[in-house]
Order: sequence, then structure tokens, then C-alpha cells
Amino acid sequence: MSLAQDSPVRKGGAKALLLTVLGEFVLPAGGEAWTSSLLTAADALGLGEKNARQALSRIGDQGLIRGTRHGRSVRWRLTPAGRQLLETGAERIYSFGRREVGWNGQWLTAHCPVSESQRSVRNELRTELGFLGFGELSASLLISPRVERDEVLREVLGRLGLLEESTILWAHSVNRIEDHELVARAWNLGELADSYARFAKAHRFAEPSEPHVAFAALVELVHEWRRFPFMDPELPTQLLPSDWPGTAAVEIFHEQHAALSTAAQAWFAATEQPVADT
Repeated sequence: MSLAQDSPVRKGGAKALLLTVLGEFVLPAGGEAWTSSLLTAADALGLGEKNARQALSRIGDQGLIRGTRHGRSVRWRLTPAGRQLLETGAERIYSFGRREVGWNGQWLTAHCPVSESQRSVRNELRTELGFLGFGELSASLLISPRVERDEVLREVLGRLGLLEESTILWAHSVNRIEDHELVARAWNLGELADSYARFAKAHRFAEPSEPHVAFAALVELVHEWRRFPFMDPELPTQLLPSDWPGTAAVEIFHEQHAALSTAAQAWFAATEQPVADT
């Protein structure tokens, strides 16, 4: 019987899910795994063998893993680039939301005019500054309460050829009411709050009884959580609603991760046997 029949994981591309497996199970165990182990893991996640093999091939083509044949079996090893990517991702995932963000009331503002003929540059600017937590008051006016990001803001603008035409200021609003109005205009906190609430509801009472189900539940937990550091601008606590659901979601993530890890890690370790690739 396929392990996938009991698996809670039903979403996420094969490549993304296998990258989560590599980061959560392969990286801390030395950075190596047999093809058979990864295919067994893929089966527990509801992925077909063909999709799993294609995903492994794509990850290899990106230079993140390298396969070495041992007789009829193949053992994959994380490359330096793959290890760095996963270590950086793990640090961001597990540190995210665990510290209170203070604020001195200053805003970092950037007016970045981009002509209509440079639409691709505008999209790249929006993507990069969105990743850094900037919000948009208009198509060319961006703000952040993290003034310490001034240097990286200037680096991004310089790389995109926009620095000379841009205006960067540190500013204060008139009062706290206006601060919250700026937040409401620049960020869609309602949508983010809904995402946190759905995550908390889905994972609050996860108590899988079988080791392979614990493995799949842990992968799903991490796979779903890893998107929040890219969605959440990590606004200072003073600028968030008092009942902000992200706070509870952080606690649920770490509680469930701790509850699932022992069984999940043991199950994956038990799959580490060289089996001939067919």
C-alpha cells in the first residue's frame, strides 16, 4: 500500500517539497541521501515516482545536489551551493517571528520613479523591496519602519540603475493614528492575518499516530510555514493589531515542529538503505 494514502500532504510542487525534505532531514544528517530514501519520502508525501525523479533531476540541474553511483544505487550529496541555500533558508524559517521588533517612530521612505517603458525594472524593484518588507503607498513611493535597511535599499536601487533618480528620506508621521493609517495603506495585513489564522487552524491539533504520517505532517508544516517570512514585512509590534494572529501561529509552528520531529527524523533515517535504482 502506498504511504501516500495516509499522508496529509496534498499540495505543493514536487521540487518544493523535496527541497523541504533536503533541508529538514538531509542537511542535518550530513548532507547525503540515497535515491531510494528520497523516493520513499516522496511516496509518503503523495508524489508519484515519475514526478519525484523529475524534481530530483531539476534540483541537480540547478547545481544544488550531485549524484554519485555506487553499483546500482545512486547517492545524492548537497553541493556547497545547495548547503548554503538550505542553511540560509533554515535560519530564516526558524528565527522568523521569534524576536520582538522595536521601533523608534522613524520611517524609511523612498520615492523611486520608474518610466512605463521600464516595466520589468519596476516589477523587479517591487519584488526585491517587498522581500525586504517595504510597503507601497503608490507605484513609486515605498516605506519601511526599518531604517536600518537604508544601505540595502540603496544597493538595490543602484543595481537597478534607479539610485540617482530616487529620493530617500527618514521621516516621522504626525502621530500614532497616522502611523496605523500608513500601515493600512501600504500593507494588506487583513490578507496576511487570514493566512496566519488558516495555518494555526490546520496545525494546532496535529497528532499523527504513525511515523510516516508524522514525517509527512512535519514536511507539510515546514513547507507551509516557509512562505511567511516572504509574506510578512515583520512590522514593529507597535504597528500591529493587539490580537495579531501571527504571534499564535509562531508558537504553534515551533510547538508542532518539536512534537513531530523525533518520530519523523527516525522514520526518514530508517529509509536510508541503498536500493538499486531501476
